[in-house]
Amino acid sequence: MLIGLAAALVACFGYGTASVLQAYGARSAAAKDAARGTVGSTTASGAPSLGATIRAALTPAFLAGMVLDGCGFLGSVVSARLIPLFLSQTIMSANLVVTAVLGVVVLKVPLRWRDWVAIATVVVSLCVLGFTSGHIGEDDPGTAVHWGVLAFSVVMVVLGLVLIHVLGARGAVAAGLVAGVLFGAMAVAVRVVNGVDPFHLALILRDPAAWAVAVAGVGGFYLFTVALQIGSVTGASAALVAGETVVPGIVGVWLLGDTSAPGLGWLVVVAFVGAVGGAIAVALFGAAESGEAAEPAPERS
Repeated sequence: MLIGLAAALVACFGYGTASVLQAYGARSAAAKDAARGTVGSTTASGAPSLGATIRAALTPAFLAGMVLDGCGFLGSVVSARLIPLFLSQTIMSANLVVTAVLGVVVLKVPLRWRDWVAIATVVVSLCVLGFTSGHIGEDDPGTAVHWGVLAFSVVMVVLGLVLIHVLGARGAVAAGLVAGVLFGAMAVAVRVVNGVDPFHLALILRDPAAWAVAVAGVGGFYLFTVALQIGSVTGASAALVAGETVVPGIVGVWLLGDTSAPGLGWLVVVAFVGAVGGAIAVALFGAAESGEAAEPAPERS
């Protein structure tokens, strides 16, 4: 239990710091493209092109963020196997606070009182979820779940790409949310994949859940990178939190047998609503502030 909690905390700080570094790298790459007058850096809808996204991913800050993402991923894998998913994912989702605070220092992103209220709501709700957690489920969910999580991951990747194409520069929150859902699906896949304990590589490679980890991980990473390029780091991260918390939490209880503390199921539901509501509020506030910043200042007469 303690190892699982520690691993979730490592993931929390790793992901939170990585988001800010990646946002910094994405913005610096976009600024260089604009200064050089690079052709084809955006699509017709205003979304960044694949080439622009690749250039952003190759900046030193973004690469450093990827290293921290790797540490976060290892922490998320360990925690997903040792503690209930609604607990491991909510602890990791507290990276929103890390992102918001570092965003103020590194990216000069201002936070208003309403942002702090929403963040406080998320943090309190996550703490309540931690105290109301029970035992990790040990039931075999069956082959259908393994194939289901792979199919779901593929569908969500396609949906995310379509939303980016349609919404363009206005799709930061949508891209962040779909990325979060994919990371949540990845957590479920990590939890159910066969051949991990004891380790058996051939068994892992034959399991659809293992391929779901790859599809959801790569798809979520790409979509979140795009979200950081086109919108507020706080808003994109908050949307990510909502997606990666709700999906695995519900699946863990419904299909995998994760439990809450006896008699506290109602409090788990309340805390879940608080965490998701607060995250969505920060996402909307962040998106609004990003839009306001993008509007040109009126000319003075």
